[in-house]
Amino acid sequence: MFGRTFWGTMDPWNEMERLRREMNRLFSNFPLLPELRVAPGYPAMNVWTNEEGAVITAELPGIDPEKLDISVVENTLTLSGERKPLELKEGEVYHRRERGYGKFTRSFQLPFNVDANNVHAVYEKGVLRINLPRAEADKPRKIAVKAA
Repeated sequence: MFGRTFWGTMDPWNEMERLRREMNRLFSNFPLLPELRVAPGYPAMNVWTNEEGAVITAELPGIDPEKLDISVVENTLTLSGERKPLELKEGEVYHRRERGYGKFTRSFQLPFNVDANNVHAVYEKGVLRINLPRAEADKPRKIAVKAA
């Protein structure tokens, strides 16, 4: 009897679905397959553009803004810095530690060259905002059409 076991009636499709779920759960937590996992970049960043340039925001809580390094070369922005670990007092022990520390570097290639002399960066409430104006030569130009 195909659909019967010693537990009673069994649907083979339900069992296949259960096996698929278990395999997905197993491999989603498997530490030996780093090529299958994508580590999120640090810091988390948003980038948006318009005709005037680009704006980048980065979440950097607990970072000394004086220790950040921002560089722009043509159409590539690079942000780097370091987050120091919190020093515990004597007798204190971590119960849980999820916030990372160490050096970081993120680079973004923009779809246009940047006017590096007019880049402005402001750090407020743990968020860095970088305004990257488009180089004058890369700004879209409206071409007037003359009637003949």
